[in-house]
Amino acid sequence: MSTRMLARWPGLALALLLGVLGMAHAESPTGCGDPRHRDFDFWVGRWEVSAGGRLAGHNEIVADLRGCVLLESWSGASGTRGRSQSFYDAARDRWHQTWVDDEGGTLYLDGGLVGPAMVLEGTTPGPTGVVHERITWTPNPDGTVRQHWEQRSEGSSAWRTSFDGLYRRMPADPAR
Repeated sequence: MSTRMLARWPGLALALLLGVLGMAHAESPTGCGDPRHRDFDFWVGRWEVSAGGRLAGHNEIVADLRGCVLLESWSGASGTRGRSQSFYDAARDRWHQTWVDDEGGTLYLDGGLVGPAMVLEGTTPGPTGVVHERITWTPNPDGTVRQHWEQRSEGSSAWRTSFDGLYRRMPADPAR
């Protein structure tokens, strides 16, 4: 296309330029477009959580920042509350979760998919030394998700269950 033709129809030149830029942007693997950023999307939703057949609380997990982070908002049946951010770190090829609750508890976990399950691990200081933490979220065929939280003391090879919860999706809220 000649410069003279573009000068006669400046709108055409702008449309062509925007189209080329749009195609380049759509085809470039930037941001959180890598499929690994979707590995934990099975956890997104509004959930009623039970443990041992009893209500443990409610949890809402939303994808934010164009799918780059999952934000968790926990409300326990006992009145406790907690928040987490989970995200895939492409540079380190690892998932990370940072958790904090209203009792001052924190967790810093790393990991990734093991089969269909998300497995994140970390350590926390305990009264008698370091405590190893491992949380596994497993999507079930019926749409529920099992969250199995295990701990073990430094020097021990035996894991003990600290929480074994079942997430059931809550019905959609028509007001939302």
